[in-house]
Amino acid sequence: MKNQSLTSTRRAMLGLTAASAAALLAPRAFAASPQPDLRGSIDPVKYKTLPDAGDRKSVSLQRMINEASRAGVPMFLPPGTYKVSNLTLPDNTRITGVPGASRIVYTGDGHLFSAENVRRIELSNIVIDGQNRWLGDYANALVQFTGVDEVVIDNCEILGSRKHAVQLERCGGRIERSRISGAGQSGIYAVETNRMSVTGNAVFDCGNGGILVHRWKKATDNAIVTNNRVYRIRANDGGTGQNGNGINIFRADNVMVANNHVSDCAFTAIRANSGSNVQISGNQCLRSGETAIYVEFEFEGAVVADNMIDGAANGISIANFDQGGRLASVTGNVIRNLTLEGPYKPDVGFGIGIAAEADTLISGNVVEGAPRWGLQLGWGPYLRNLVVTGNIIRKARIGCAVSVAEGAGSAVITDNVFEDTPDGAILGFEWVKKVTGELAAAGDAAYPQLTIERNRVS
Repeated sequence: MKNQSLTSTRRAMLGLTAASAAALLAPRAFAASPQPDLRGSIDPVKYKTLPDAGDRKSVSLQRMINEASRAGVPMFLPPGTYKVSNLTLPDNTRITGVPGASRIVYTGDGHLFSAENVRRIELSNIVIDGQNRWLGDYANALVQFTGVDEVVIDNCEILGSRKHAVQLERCGGRIERSRISGAGQSGIYAVETNRMSVTGNAVFDCGNGGILVHRWKKATDNAIVTNNRVYRIRANDGGTGQNGNGINIFRADNVMVANNHVSDCAFTAIRANSGSNVQISGNQCLRSGETAIYVEFEFEGAVVADNMIDGAANGISIANFDQGGRLASVTGNVIRNLTLEGPYKPDVGFGIGIAAEADTLISGNVVEGAPRWGLQLGWGPYLRNLVVTGNIIRKARIGCAVSVAEGAGSAVITDNVFEDTPDGAILGFEWVKKVTGELAAAGDAAYPQLTIERNRVS
């Protein structure tokens, strides 16, 4: 009886395994084959072109995707190369393959993957190669999803897009463990998303941006961008910061950017423009062409903490009080090896360790090797409520430049260490003009808005 029971159990397990395999495997017609092309038909009304009526393979592939989504089973792509274009993914599409071996290659003629106003789309374990082929004017990315509640892109490789590699608009979900490279625009363009998570990816060799979290209008976004490796990001379209950023937050509130490794970006490693309540912490920022970490324009609330910055034109900038930028904490950062050279000619110049303007605490930071100023406090009249304490500034031409221009507000500069600051430890400026002598010893009665005490200069 015992042997009979074991035999029945074994048969049941074998039956379950066979059923699972049948559900995963695509029919023979969809397996990789020497077929030269599996291009899809383009809707002649929507895209104003004639369909490839003779391409029955593509019609069958689209039908297979539709049937698998209706059945609620993943479509499995065995190893091989699949040449396709113009595929529309229905709700509950799940396409998976063998990592590095199941390759979907775009053949041109419009777009590769698109989906709109569906609940869930999942792509995993596949290579998506755009071959740098032309994308239609209506297509902004090789993989473009709009209005998808839950997008999952996991363990994929996406390369060779003429525009963005991935564009997600009004989507939620996650992109993780994927390699995204060679995009003409950005690797990941997430706009108007809802609680999107971008984690553990490598994004590199892109023309204008790495990971972009944007909104059309300033609002809560709640994205999390963590543990990514972003490198070699160019600024092919030029500008003064619109392009060339490793991670860029624009008008998106409540975003966390943490523990990323960002290097060799034409402009900024991490740039937050008009994003309130942004947290930028624990990142490695190497060899940035402009400011390594930038928090600018109309924001309220920013934490910039425990980042390592080595090699940049400027280290950290908390800017644009004139347009509402205020309320930040800059603590525990290490900034070194800055340069006077940048990608354009700025108002004040490059080579500045930390700059801030309003309602900001600057504490416990180390700045070494700032060829202009270690600290820049305020800009003209744009100075209010800065507390600068417990920092170490070494090898800076001027340790701290504080604005004493007409209309400038208060600053507390206490208990800092300044070493090897040949032109002065703490000096007062009106815009770029030095107007005081050394203030580090006992302050200056002419500027009662400044509290300068207990700083050590050597």
